[in-house]
Amino acid sequence: MRILITGANGYLGQGVVNAILDNGHEVVATDFAVDHVDDRATRIVGNIFEIENPYEYFGKPDVLLHLAWRDGFVHYSNAHIDDLPNHFTFIKKMAEEGVKQIAVMGSMHEIGFFEGSINENTPCHPTTPYGIGKNALRDLTQMVCKQKNIVFQWMRGYYIVGNSKYGSSIFSKITVAAEEGKTEFPFTLGQNQYDFIDYPDFCAQVAAVAGQQKEQGIINICSGRPEKLADRVERFIKENGYKIKLQYGAFPDRPYDSKAIWGDSNKIEKIMRK
Repeated sequence: MRILITGANGYLGQGVVNAILDNGHEVVATDFAVDHVDDRATRIVGNIFEIENPYEYFGKPDVLLHLAWRDGFVHYSNAHIDDLPNHFTFIKKMAEEGVKQIAVMGSMHEIGFFEGSINENTPCHPTTPYGIGKNALRDLTQMVCKQKNIVFQWMRGYYIVGNSKYGSSIFSKITVAAEEGKTEFPFTLGQNQYDFIDYPDFCAQVAAVAGQQKEQGIINICSGRPEKLADRVERFIKENGYKIKLQYGAFPDRPYDSKAIWGDSNKIEKIMRK
């Protein structure tokens, strides 16, 4: 298939592009810059929000894989709400012009405060602009896909573990601190439990979802099990051989974070078995 990937130069996009190419699909990759994108892809620099006929412009792809999103780790950024109409307009144009499958990256932050396992029927009560923006885009994308009888896939992401210094997660920040020779890293108590997924597994799961049409709707991109933040971070430090120690209790836990939350992995396991 020909798969258009937006946000292809970002932390998530780079690995997803590689995984989809490795699966044998043709990739059209677009972003504000494409210097980190695999050169096996057709790379197009530009602003997707400014393109009049995106489906035609990007070579009539079979699938839109929409990863583009500003300030993903800055949960209270105004960009999540300011950009929402632009995301919707772009997706709507793609649907109206002829794309047959739309897969969009979502977030477990759409759920809001919740404890336990999340599945596609878990009610959403987001509490940050990030969660609210993603939640609204999911509803709008689902509506458009239903109107046009298009395959709708909403990939709900969880906590990604990777040692790239270019991300904004705690793991990226620890990598940067270790590379700078720091020996201590300020940390919370780390008792909250989350669903952690290693970066290569995350990319493989997203690639698998976009490469098939049978499983549709909300699909968790996850490991399917909870683990204490402190345990996963300590393991990450050990796995990478970093000489850095956590300063427990230096920061308070974020009040809107759940004590234990993880994804139901039944759908993604079914896809990965094929």
